Amino acid sequence: MNLLKLILREHSKATTSRIVDYVGYDPARFQLLVSLFLKGPYRVTQRAAWPISYCVQNHPALIKGHLKKLIDFAELPAAHVAVKRNTIRLLQFVAIPRNLQGKVFDFCFRCLANPKEPIAVRVFSMTVLSNLAKENPELKNEIVPLIEDQLPFASAGFRSRGIRVLNELKR
Repeated sequence: MNLLKLILREHSKATTSRIVDYVGYDPARFQLLVSLFLKGPYRVTQRAAWPISYCVQNHPALIKGHLKKLIDFAELPAAHVAVKRNTIRLLQFVAIPRNLQGKVFDFCFRCLANPKEPIAVRVFSMTVLSNLAKENPELKNEIVPLIEDQLPFASAGFRSRGIRVLNELKR
């Protein structure tokens, strides 16, 4: 299967599913998908982001060796929202290595705090921050007030996730 041709053919759930099924648990195929994602051009990067997050959701071990590159790429000022959204989405499903926890915390905290970020980016960031706080309870002191301050003005989806995350963090 020519992954690039498939990515360029159509941006749909069906295409994403075909790519995820093709990659499966094959590290070489996942490496190719990540390479296409990082190399671009813009449309390829945008369309490869979605299947990457689903591949990692299904097989978290695939991300080993790629995590820092993906985070660095998502942090670029010119990063497409699909890159941020799907990178943060996949972070929900993996154990963040100790050496990347500070970087991930800062990135997700900035995304959550920025009202101009799309709701999905902010909601996924909330979950990643909550997961990090389970391992580092002292982070709760920074996360809880940030979420509480945003709840009164938030969308229904944000409020729903925010209440659930606050309940987890306050246990």
